[in-house]
Amino acid sequence: MKRWMSADALNEKIGRYVNELQSHLFKKDNLNKRALICRKAIVNNEEAMKKNRSECQGFDFDLICIGVGSGGLACAKEAVSLGAKVACLDFVRPTPFGTRWGVGGTCVNVGCIPKKHMHQAALLGNAIEDASHFGWSVPSDYALNWKKLVTEIQNNVKSTNWLIKVEMRTKGITYFNGIGSFIDQNTLKVKMVNGSEQQITGKFILIAIGNRPVYPKIPGALEYGITSDDLFSLSKPPGKTLCVGAGYVSMECAGFLNELGFNVTVMARAEILSSFDQEMATILKDHMASRGVTFLQYRLPKSVEQADNKQLLVKFRNLKNEGFEEQGVFDTVIWAMGRRALLDDINFSAINLTIEDHEIVVNDFEQTSVPNIFAVGDVVKGKPKLTPVAVLAGRLVARRLFAGADDRMNYENIPTTLFTPLEYSFVGITEGEALRRFEENGVDVHHGYYNPIDFILTGRPTSYCYIKVITRREEPRRILGIHFIGPNAGEIVQGFAVAINCGLTMDALFSTVGVNITNAAEITKVFITKRSGLDPSKPLYGPIYLDDHIAYGEFSEEVLFIPSQPLTDNSSIYIADDTGKHFMCVRIRK
Repeated sequence: MKRWMSADALNEKIGRYVNELQSHLFKKDNLNKRALICRKAIVNNEEAMKKNRSECQGFDFDLICIGVGSGGLACAKEAVSLGAKVACLDFVRPTPFGTRWGVGGTCVNVGCIPKKHMHQAALLGNAIEDASHFGWSVPSDYALNWKKLVTEIQNNVKSTNWLIKVEMRTKGITYFNGIGSFIDQNTLKVKMVNGSEQQITGKFILIAIGNRPVYPKIPGALEYGITSDDLFSLSKPPGKTLCVGAGYVSMECAGFLNELGFNVTVMARAEILSSFDQEMATILKDHMASRGVTFLQYRLPKSVEQADNKQLLVKFRNLKNEGFEEQGVFDTVIWAMGRRALLDDINFSAINLTIEDHEIVVNDFEQTSVPNIFAVGDVVKGKPKLTPVAVLAGRLVARRLFAGADDRMNYENIPTTLFTPLEYSFVGITEGEALRRFEENGVDVHHGYYNPIDFILTGRPTSYCYIKVITRREEPRRILGIHFIGPNAGEIVQGFAVAINCGLTMDALFSTVGVNITNAAEITKVFITKRSGLDPSKPLYGPIYLDDHIAYGEFSEEVLFIPSQPLTDNSSIYIADDTGKHFMCVRIRK
């Protein structure tokens, strides 16, 4: 006869196995050598633990984390590893559509991870289209199974939810599945999902509740529209879809849905991706339009109602035509018009927390206006709303509180990627921001188009694959930003982010040997500047070295031609203007 084990007993047993495996694989000495451990945080010893416990007497916990998303969980795990007694509170308010999910926050459940799965599904569809060019025989009747895709994604999400709970249990983190609202700066009332209530106290409290999509205040928005919170568990294919919004969520959803074979329209009240580099945003938009996405800009939704055939009739105003009313019929409407934290749930008014624009104001140490309360992640005002940012900020908070570290989070030069069909990845500032900071005479913009080798046999257009490197014009020509559109952009920019944070210059970039036949190597070849007036679609072969100095820069109408070698067909020419100060290397044919 089989012996059945309860879920709690199974979790406990697996937890022991996880602990044994972690102890075997990751010795403490190795953990203390992790690159991200702050200099002063390597004090995880018995004396530090005893000191923390003695200082926190009188409270139920040393640290309470409200929110078990990326930032809250990272802070909790780091704190408990440093000897703190930690509790985590987590509650997910269902969407108007009825969608619910487990622990792990937006990224795990309804954000980064399921989005990347959908993006990958779209890329695989493209790969099937291209396979015949590489000798593969592809059936003509291949098709997307939406239900299978969603099932696989949700299985992964639920598995991750379970692993997070097991990890909290094995690390000794107390978990409350409920809403925590402030009574005072050290006391929370926890309303559990089962209806029970209790009070808990903590010396320090971290707010990491993230944010949720905003719905427009128009008739039918709640009844008939969904958001990205609902899309990744949608039981039926979305069909003809309207994505309302001009930000990255709208563009990413529109991109992968279109590539998965659905008819997609993007509606925006103004410019697309207005907070991003506008030249790069235009290229992304043009590429998506070339792939079949319809863009309706300067439109504002007015109402949504159900038509006789159960499709959705959306009425909207044309803002450039005196508010002229237009309409369209869709199967699914996705609201992607921004996000906002549900701060009212935590009763922030009880502690005089400083809030601006529905976000929490913090100082350079993630400390709020209440000294013992901290905040990280998407709920924080004026900081990049990215998972890795929340994770590192959360860890640093724990190290400062329980290990005596004083390192601050560096919010400059944070790399990020838009997972559109052609990915857009960047690190540093935009061209517009560079011009605002340093003015036109203080900035150079190197740029160029490139041809991914994977596109050659397939005949896919390369006119959207574009690179831009923004630099200071004065020596040593420090790089301010790198922007890259093309396949696997997210895998390319990470290394350049390290280099920029170490002070990368154009001289250093140009002297770097690229990895042959890779897209990443193209960044080392952007020799053309915008002020040269040369065509960025016709790449140069490299700068000329003169007295160990790289020659590049402005190209004027009056030039002096100084051959770098005897003139032969396709030879290099060193060009200087009449001042002899600005240079450009080109190749010409005699």
